[in-house]
Amino acid sequence: MARMPYFDVNEVTGPLGELVRGRPPLNLYRILPNAPETAIGFLSLGRAILTKSALPATLRELAILRVGALCRATYEIHQHRRVARAAGLSQAKIEAALSPDSTEGLDWRETLVVTFTDAVVRDVKAPEELYARIAKELGDQQTMELLVTIGYYMLVSRLLENLEVDIENPPIEHLEMHRD
Repeated sequence: MARMPYFDVNEVTGPLGELVRGRPPLNLYRILPNAPETAIGFLSLGRAILTKSALPATLRELAILRVGALCRATYEIHQHRRVARAAGLSQAKIEAALSPDSTEGLDWRETLVVTFTDAVVRDVKAPEELYARIAKELGDQQTMELLVTIGYYMLVSRLLENLEVDIENPPIEHLEMHRD
């Protein structure tokens, strides 16, 4: 059971109410109204990462899954397995991203992104050689977007785990990815 109350999104007023009612019926969106002003910024950044980024969706989802695995964020992993499948990742690649210290089954570019994610999560600053490789491969914009994605999903994982947000019952498995 979550450590804070869930809201009925139909009772959330103002701009936040509009935002959460326009999203899938996930418990994450039901707990965010406990801090309405920061929730708006939180949701805006998440939306930008998921729908406005130049970083390919498959690479984004590998990074998100790896962050979830390294943070042991059950809810995050559960939700992004679905998103990763919708983005085109195979079950084998999803499982590879969820296996810390392994990149078996990933191609060289995917391995580079997952290895970079490992370094940022574990060590904060990636070693110079690894940063140079990711910057050369992705360019400035996608490198920045990858770093923002990693940092944001570290925040999401810590929020979900500390609040003990419940996986929906029954679990929501087949939602379409909502786009603005």
